[in-house]
Formats: sequence, structure tokens, C-alpha cells
Amino acid sequence: MQLSDQVQDFVLHFGEMGSCWGFNRTVGQLFALIVITEQPLCADDLAQALSVSRGNVSMGLKELQAWRLIKPVHKPGDRKEYYQPAGDVWQLGATVLEVRRKRELDPTLSLLRDLLIESSDKPTDDHAKAKMQEIHDVLEMLAGWVTDLQSMNPDKLRTLMKLGSGIGKVLDVKDRLLNKPKDEH
Repeated sequence: MQLSDQVQDFVLHFGEMGSCWGFNRTVGQLFALIVITEQPLCADDLAQALSVSRGNVSMGLKELQAWRLIKPVHKPGDRKEYYQPAGDVWQLGATVLEVRRKRELDPTLSLLRDLLIESSDKPTDDHAKAKMQEIHDVLEMLAGWVTDLQSMNPDKLRTLMKLGSGIGKVLDVKDRLLNKPKDEH
């Protein structure tokens, strides 16, 4: 399988971005190639296109399946497994948000709750506990927002995203009407 320069640039970029999104370079490249290729791909095609070992591809495919981002499909008369995205771009984005929330936000919130419940007789811990409470509150709000986003259909999400900074302008107008200074947010 020969990749065009444009596709190769896209795949390489996704590989580099993979570490920011929670998986390694090869997994990012595999995911990008599977998503933008019209037909499902088998492990041999992926290994050849990305010039990586078949074993590396197999491990990467398992990780993508664990993330629920790809699914195996079979072609009649062919014993190989082929892989395709496990949904459209919006569904894949929602899945990544959900997995990252479970892997990153939920354990941190759990730890913070445990630490905040513990009592301390050291006055020096008061400042630390106050900051932990602030962090907890922000992360709790973020986790709730992620959950709300996941429950929205793609059309509502698109509308929300298009509103963008317009929401901030609406809040500024509200504050002016209520005579609140800008820095009270």
C-alpha cells in the first residue's frame, strides 16, 4: 500500500500527536490510517504502509480495540481480520473523551476525595487542603461537562462549538446588565 504525500503527512502528524492524546506514535499512526482509508485494512497492509513490524501493528491494534476506536471486520472468503473505525469522527471523539476521563480524571478525583476526607492536625496542611479542594472542584466541573458533552448529539455539539467565544460575549453583556465587574467570574 503506497501512501500519497498528503496522507503520509497526516499519518505522521497523528503519530506525533498520539502521545498528547494518551497513546504512542505507532498507535496514533495506525489510528489515523484506519480512519482516513475508505476500505478496512488488515495488519499486513498497515505494517507495510507504515514500515513497522507486524508485532508492533498487532499490539497497536489491540490497544485501539481496548480504546474502542476500531473494530474488526471480515471479508467473505478471506481469513484475515480487517479493521475499520468504530464510528464516525464525532463518535470517535466522544470515545476518546470518555476513555481519558476514566483514565485520568476519575482516578485523580477519587484520590482528591480521599485526601480531603482525611483529617489533619497540622495547621500547615490547611493551605494545601484548600488548594486540593479548588483542584477537586475544577476537575469535578470538567468531568460533569465532559459527561454533558457526551450526551449531546453531534448536531447540538456542532452548534455549541460554533457559538465559541460568542458565549463569553453573552456573559459579558449579562454582567454589564447586572453591573458586575468583569473579574468576578
